[in-house]
Amino acid sequence: MGEFTHFDLQGNAVMVDVSEKSDTVREAVASGRIRMSEECFNKVKSGGMKKGDVLGVARIAGIMGAKRTSELIPLCHIVKITGVEIGFELLPDSFEIEAKCTARTVDKTGVEMEALTGVNVALLTIYDMCKAVDKGIVIEDIHLLQKCGGKSGLWKYTGK
Repeated sequence: MGEFTHFDLQGNAVMVDVSEKSDTVREAVASGRIRMSEECFNKVKSGGMKKGDVLGVARIAGIMGAKRTSELIPLCHIVKITGVEIGFELLPDSFEIEAKCTARTVDKTGVEMEALTGVNVALLTIYDMCKAVDKGIVIEDIHLLQKCGGKSGLWKYTGK
């Protein structure tokens, strides 16, 4: 198991110095799900929510969230994001929507936090736009699916 890198020898929080690292192409993909009532799910699916196009707004919000990650997470580096994609899959059997965020950069550090933030903001936006119809909405299973680039290469989530 790796060492914690955000603490000095005295246990104080520090931002990791990445100045000696090389710029490399890096990508991260994160996902999460939101579960809601059948009524709410069908309104999102049909575009019948009073607040408008839920998934369209959530897509833009997720992209904006990924771009602002370093403003939200205290020790997260400012990364030159070269691309962010937010996608949704509607799962009608469970009344869930799965969101995925793919973030890319050519930089000294990865974009895992940007992908995770993008997914969270997209799902929170769905929650916000749907809460008037369903108070019991659940956001769950947010995790990194894979990352690649940098010295550690490719890593994929195995479910463990």
